Formats: sequence, structure tokens, C-alpha cells
Amino acid sequence: MIQRYAMTAGRSAPLGATFDGAGVNFALFSQHAERVVLCLFDERNRETRVDLPEREGHVWHGHIAGLAPGQRYGYRVHGPYLPAEGHRFNPNKLLIDPYAKRLTGRPAAHDALFGYRAGRPEADLTFDRRDSAPHMPRSVVVDPSFAWGEDRPLRRPLSETVIYEAHVKGLTAGRPDIPHRGSYLAMASDPMLEHLTRLGVTAIELMPVHAFADDRFLTDKGLTNYWGYMSCAFFAPEPRYMQVGEIAEFQQMVARFHTAGIEVILDVVYNHTAEGNELGPTLSFRGLDNAAYYRLAEDPRFYVNDAGTGNVLDLDSPFTLRLVMDSLRYWVEVMHVDGFRFDLASVLGRTRGVFDRDAPLFRAIRQDPVLNRVKLIAEPWDIGPGGYQLGAYPAPFAEWNDRFRDQVRSFWRGDPGLIGKLAKRVAGSAARFDHDGRAATSSVNFVASHDGFTLMDTVSYADKHNAANGEENRDGHNHNLSDNMGVEGPTDDPAILAHRDRRRRNLIATLMLSQGTPMLLAGDELGNSQGGNNNAYAQDNPTGWVDWDSADPAFLGFVQRVIAFRAAHPILRQRRFLHSQPRAQDGLPDLFWRRADGAPMTTDDWNDPDRRLLAAEMRMASGTPAYAALPGAVFLVFNNGPEAQVVLPEAPQGAWRRRLDSARDDAVDAPGVSPVSIAADSVAAFVLTDPGDPA
Repeated sequence: MIQRYAMTAGRSAPLGATFDGAGVNFALFSQHAERVVLCLFDERNRETRVDLPEREGHVWHGHIAGLAPGQRYGYRVHGPYLPAEGHRFNPNKLLIDPYAKRLTGRPAAHDALFGYRAGRPEADLTFDRRDSAPHMPRSVVVDPSFAWGEDRPLRRPLSETVIYEAHVKGLTAGRPDIPHRGSYLAMASDPMLEHLTRLGVTAIELMPVHAFADDRFLTDKGLTNYWGYMSCAFFAPEPRYMQVGEIAEFQQMVARFHTAGIEVILDVVYNHTAEGNELGPTLSFRGLDNAAYYRLAEDPRFYVNDAGTGNVLDLDSPFTLRLVMDSLRYWVEVMHVDGFRFDLASVLGRTRGVFDRDAPLFRAIRQDPVLNRVKLIAEPWDIGPGGYQLGAYPAPFAEWNDRFRDQVRSFWRGDPGLIGKLAKRVAGSAARFDHDGRAATSSVNFVASHDGFTLMDTVSYADKHNAANGEENRDGHNHNLSDNMGVEGPTDDPAILAHRDRRRRNLIATLMLSQGTPMLLAGDELGNSQGGNNNAYAQDNPTGWVDWDSADPAFLGFVQRVIAFRAAHPILRQRRFLHSQPRAQDGLPDLFWRRADGAPMTTDDWNDPDRRLLAAEMRMASGTPAYAALPGAVFLVFNNGPEAQVVLPEAPQGAWRRRLDSARDDAVDAPGVSPVSIAADSVAAFVLTDPGDPA
């Protein structure tokens, strides 16, 4: 017998399903609904339907005594099915609660998930009466309390941060020595924490962990949505990374990372959902209130598509904005994460379709006492008009700097005329970021990310090899700025292998010696390759997983040393931009660009397309708090040409010592005798020390 439930009025806040000790309060937003039905499922998966009895404004709500955490539920919402007017209500479809804190699984690939009759000529103008419940996950009531003990936010400044971008499954699936591979628990296992702490990274940026759905486009080809950029529940951790299905697994992961001194940043996808365009499935928002949650086109049957995924959420809508803000606060306050990287953030900054750096979401975050203290990183573009907005975001946002990736790759590939651009990137991309009081750490620098070639593939492939994605190699970037050194892909040629190793070292050294906040792609420190696939979004297999078996210990050691060198020298990670201005304490410039002969760079030098060597003498910027009186300097040499003799800057009160060199593993020298030899295709770093300082 199906159980009967006594529903009372309950409360309109908070939204979602909230256990109060006596029962569960349910509250759901829908502006245009005519009736909201709560669907409760027992242990035998039998469904009981109960109407939410009250409506306050656009929030429907009710309370059921006796319910407890673990209760499974969903919604069916009645209203007009008028696609031409933007309404797509269909009570035959079981819907995920947008505020669900846990899901039992993921939507299955089945035509019953569509609100229309798939395959009919009239497409989404038809109406489908099949019940989608057999193919949908259930939302689950949870008690999110967790024994955090002494866990507190680390609040490490960006000037001390090295970010490590990783996929929960991809990082751990190839490690047989780790229990629960591919899970949250595996991410914070002892072997992983040991690797990350030895490497020297201070923050792990997790690719999407909000519950997400598989694209029918992929499942029909036997593939899956591996990366996870198709969110369907913004509060629920992705269940496929759980072992026993409890959110405490995620919380335990965060706590262990914090114990190791590592912050947790989430890559979040609030710009679109997994429901796609007008031909996509009805999983949640579309069936709850399509016209309220999404930005619709001039013809409201269709969706604005600035994200390139079929839809975008409407953050001009107060309740959609509230949903995003509530989600962000939940992950900080309940799950203890330390920050967010916003996928396609320009979508989030569009007001009436136009990018606005003072958009409602940005304003809301900046005034929020919880969110304005965590790390905020924007991916500063989308595919819509005016979507590329590098440098346009307000403080305290940092931004992924793709110009750094492209121009550093281009310089080391040997492209002409890159000296000036390299200098701008090494100095923190001030032309983009030095405004409105923003810090030099606003530029998140990287030479590889999940989206594109790995570092190893950047030096091993001239072209992408994405046939496994099932799109006839049409997907993925064509502008990779890569170089195979003479052979496409793997080779046994020792000269090519040595050349590739040196190029990787130069790229990593440039990344870690530049002003800004560095980000390392997981596996790049090991020499991980994806076989030339630069868009492994559907490769939940060894192609997309980090290959630990082929790790290069020598290269790993170099990466560890260059990260440690950065950590040891605040000159390389300043908050203030360097503009070659005399310092108040000694009149010396904070930044001095030099030629190999020691002379300053001239206009002709900067414009010389064949110039291959650049040297930079750096000091702490004038007035820098805590480091204002720090003595010394750093001298960096980036040489993409033949071996060169480089004149060291004068050092009347100290001595220059070579402390890092991409051409040699042992780079600690006695005091340098000018001129010094700089190997072809190499990066070297010298430190100005007291004459009595031992090597």
C-alpha cells in the first residue's frame, strides 16, 4: 500500500527540502505554474503524489511531519505547454529539485525524458505523455552536518598560490595503489596528498563536481560526458564520484586537503544547464518554469545560446540569481570549499544580453560577506557578441589569461616578433589588469589546461587527433601553437626527445617565473599525454586519465624545483605591478629589461622580429607591505636562440648566483662571473645575494 502523508502549510524559505528535526519542509520557485506536485518515493520505489498546498509570491511550499534525511523525492509541475510562448510544463516528467543536495544517480538516455514526441516532424511543438520517472534520478533529503573539528578556511593569498587543475576521476583512476579510485575519497588519499604537497601546489581546482547529465549526442555514440560541463543540480555533488552515496565523502575530501594545506576551488557551470536547446530533455528547470529560468530568444520558442550549449540561464531573473548565490554560499558554508572558477563567465555578466562588469551577479558576490572573501576566478569569455572580456572583470575576480598561454607557447615555438609580448606576460599583463586597484595576481597564467593540448602534447603534436570523439576530428581548437619537433606523436629519437624535454622545461619555467597566479594542469608535471586529443571531454578512459605509469621523474623533479624557487622569492609573485619605476628606498627600478650585452632594451630592440633573448632584472615594487625592505633582486633570462654570453647587472653590494636553469638539473653556482653562458633554448634565473651567502 502506498503511504499517505499529512501535508501542512510549512514555510516559503529556505528553498529546497529542509529537515527540521520534526519533518521536512519543501519549497519550490515557479512563477508560471498552476499546480506543483511533490512526488515521494519509498524504499520499493513506489511513488506518492502530494500537492504543495501554499503559495507565497512565486514560491510553492508545504511541510510533512515524520520525514527524515534519506527521503527520496521529485516534482511534477502543471502549467501551460505553449513552446511558442516560452512555456514547457509537462507533469508527466519527474523533475529534479534545483536545490537538491544529493541525487541518487543520473538521468538515463531515454526518449521519455523529452517533453515532446521525439522524432515527430513538429518536434518540440508536440506533447509527450510518457512518464519519465523510471529514467530519472531522485532528489534526496540530506542532513548536511559534518564533524569538521578544527577545519577553518586557509585564506591563502593569491600571491602565495599555485593552482593545480584536476579531474576527480582522471587524476586517480590510473593509480592502482589508491583505494576507491575515481572518487572524492581517492582525491584526498595519502598518496595523492603526498604527491601534491611535494610538488608544491597550494590549491586544487576541481573540474565540475555539481551533478551533471550525459549528452544524448554522446551516449548514442557509446561515449559519456567525462568533463562534466552539463550541470543539472547546483547543490548536489556528482554521484558517480561517490562510493556510498553520501555527501560526507566530499566533505571528508575537503577536510583532508585543508589538513595538508591545500585549498579547494570548484569549476562551476552556472551559465547553462544540461537541458540544451528546444530539442533537449526536460530534467528540471525547463519543466519547473522555462520562461523564468532561461534567457529566451526574440521568438520565445528558442533559447539564447551565448554558451554554445543550447541555452543560458537568465541571471536578470531574481530567483535565478538567488539560486546561484544560494548555491555558492552552500558550497562555502556547508562544504567548506575555498573558491570558484566560473566557466564562461561572460555569460554571467550579461545584462539584457550585453556584458556588464557591474552585472547583478557580480554586484551580489562583491557585497556578500561570505563570497567576497573566497577565491573568485573568471573564464573571461563566451561565444556571444562581445563575449571576449579578458581584463574587464571587477576586483576581487582573477581571470584565466589565455593570452599568456598563446604568446608563451608561440615564443618558445620560435615564432618571430614575440619579445614584447613575452615581456608583457612575464610582467603580469598589466595592460589588461592594472586598473581599478586590481592586483598583479589577477592574471591566472597557464600554458595548458583541460581544454586543449596537455603540455606534453604541445611539444609532440602539430595537429589535433580527436577522431575518438566521433566528430571526424572537427571538434577542438585548431589554433594550438604546438610543435612536434619533427615527428608527429611518440618517437624514440633521442634528439627529438631531448628537444621536447627542454621545451617543456622552458614553458614551465616561464609560467612559474612570471608575475600573476600560476596554474598547472594535472599530469603535466609527469609528462602526461592524451595522444594528441585536444578536446577529451568525452574520453572517460585512459586517454582522458592521467598516466602515472609513464611518469618522468627527472621532469617532475624540475617542476618541483621551479615551484619551490617561486615560493622562496616573493619578487616573482608580487601584488603590485612592476612598471620600471624608481623605488623610494634606493632609486633603483623595480623592473629593468636588458639585452644580452647588459644594455637596456631600445624601441628598435622591442620591434626586432628576430630577437630571441630577453632578460629581466626584478626587485620588489616600492611600498610593498611586508617586503618593502627586502634586499636583493632576481635576474631572469629567456633565451630561444643559440647559446649566448649574457652580461649580469652590476652588483656592488652583492653577488649574482645562478639558482635555476632549464638546461641543467644542478643549477646552483658560485658567484657568477659576468658574462655568463646561457645555453641555447633555455631559461635561467639568478639571485642577487649577500657576498657572504653560501651557495
